Amino acid sequence: MPEAQPAAPAATPETPRPSLRASALLFDMDGTLVDSTALVESTWADFSVRHGTDLGDVLAYAHGRPTRETVGHFVADPELAALETRRLSAYEESETTGITEIPGARALLASLPPGSWAVVTSAGRRLAEVRLAAAGLPLPETMVSADDVVHGKPHPEGYLRAAALLGVEPADTIVFEDSGAGVRAGLASGARTVVIGGLDTFDGEAERFPDFRGLRADTASAGAGGVSLTVSGPLVGRAGEWR
Repeated sequence: MPEAQPAAPAATPETPRPSLRASALLFDMDGTLVDSTALVESTWADFSVRHGTDLGDVLAYAHGRPTRETVGHFVADPELAALETRRLSAYEESETTGITEIPGARALLASLPPGSWAVVTSAGRRLAEVRLAAAGLPLPETMVSADDVVHGKPHPEGYLRAAALLGVEPADTIVFEDSGAGVRAGLASGARTVVIGGLDTFDGEAERFPDFRGLRADTASAGAGGVSLTVSGPLVGRAGEWR
């Protein structure tokens, strides 16, 4: 029998329900909002066979990084790397088999006030649009993709750019991530960073939840121009005090 997950601090008549508050929410896509694991792994498995690389090494490096950076890391010839990047991008944009939402993502995004959130992804814009649609998730008004930055994650450029586009300070945002590169990018931006999924490397630095099912927008408590999320789901990694 699996061990029970520790719950978020319980609310009582004297103690308000724990919450996360910010001026805006910034979401990674693959692995955070969208479960594309099977498709991503099969894509890189084919790449590994083609180029004689170790799949485990490729997956470890690719997680959270733009395709062009991963290809360039394993393919030394610049022309071949460019060709391979275009081939992979075209395939990924045409294939949506097995893509689903991370549990609770659709309900959470639907509950957020307009203009209060953005997607910051290592995918290109077209691929991001394809995968969000395949998972049944709304397209954000604000998106920063791999097409929009010079430096991919773990550099914080994407999150800094998203905060600027939303007109908020990075330190007043909450970043939701699932990969090591992404979490490092969120922390480096100065944002409060929350891990979604099984990555436990940052427990003690970042709160961690298995998915979004225990998070809901609390419009009554948000205040002008902000977002407040009530927390009722299991908390599996903790950093600091609830606020």
